[in-house]
Amino acid sequence: MKKTPINELHKKLGGRLIDFGGWELPVQYTSIIEEHTAVRENAGIFDVSHMGEIEVKGNEATSFINYLITNDISAMTDNQVMYSPMCYEDGGCVDDLLVYKKDDQDYLLIVNASNTEKDYEWIISHSNKFEVKIANVSDEYAQIAVQGPKAEEILQRMTETDLSMISFYTFKDNAKLGGCSTLISRTGYTGEDGFEIYLKANDGEKLFTDILENGKEDGLIPCGLGARDTLRFESALPLYGHELSKEITPVEAMLTHFIKTEKTEFIGKESLQKQLENKSERVLIGFEMVDKGVARNGYDVFDESGREIGVVTSGSFSPTLKLNLGMAIIKREFRKTGTEIYVDIRGKKLKAEVVKKPFYIKKYKK
Repeated sequence: MKKTPINELHKKLGGRLIDFGGWELPVQYTSIIEEHTAVRENAGIFDVSHMGEIEVKGNEATSFINYLITNDISAMTDNQVMYSPMCYEDGGCVDDLLVYKKDDQDYLLIVNASNTEKDYEWIISHSNKFEVKIANVSDEYAQIAVQGPKAEEILQRMTETDLSMISFYTFKDNAKLGGCSTLISRTGYTGEDGFEIYLKANDGEKLFTDILENGKEDGLIPCGLGARDTLRFESALPLYGHELSKEITPVEAMLTHFIKTEKTEFIGKESLQKQLENKSERVLIGFEMVDKGVARNGYDVFDESGREIGVVTSGSFSPTLKLNLGMAIIKREFRKTGTEIYVDIRGKKLKAEVVKKPFYIKKYKK
């Protein structure tokens, strides 16, 4: 298994390590609910060094990235971050990623860990018409996320950079944090305010330790993949392989806001445009279990007559709302709030009801 630069520290901290897409990562330290609650109420620190980093540089970097992704980066300013799906010609999703713009000729793409090699090859294979240089620099980075209402207060004590000046989805490069040179962005995957910190792999363990020590009195605790998933799920943030995949397009995933069809050309434009114009047959919905049971990814969904109408993409008990909730890709006609649906849980069709997403109102600092 691959290991992050912070791997040994997780063992010392008592993290329960699992195989996550070929990476040895902590699923939890104490309990998922305790870690989840810490992020909602105080702060949590995550090792997300498994995420991939791909550099795109050159005179045509902007036009090349715009050709690769569905969103439009042409109006991005330096030090801005943008979210976007990246699609195949048929509209299916290669990945969803973050674009960090340093300047017109220098970008950093943050991609999902399990897709890093695939994304890199995809990007390289479409670059021959553009004047660009592409490098997979994932091994050079450690990445740490500090999330929660006290995240800024904790990190501010460790830096002279005014973190209040970093607005949502922007970043500051070459910022000194705990004596380490870092790139700090106001981004995250929890529905709370917080930061993602990129730094040299060799500095990862030191900074993780220092932040943990610094935030102890504020209730900061280390968090694993379990809490990361329940936090993103409550906020209805998509997870690749669940709400987005080669088989699930961004139109079906209700991410139309991130598809800019007014761009002259991008991979998948024609297919996505057709789906937008004709309305996709399937859509992503949120649901709440009425009968007692927890829905999980891959469980089949039925209408009241017993006809199969879709599949669960994510499901969990919500630690914040104390409800059994889920997301599912289903036939469009069943999308309305209040519609009764049935989830097959271990051979029993249990009643659920379509509800609005996100389940938890996001608390980002704009």
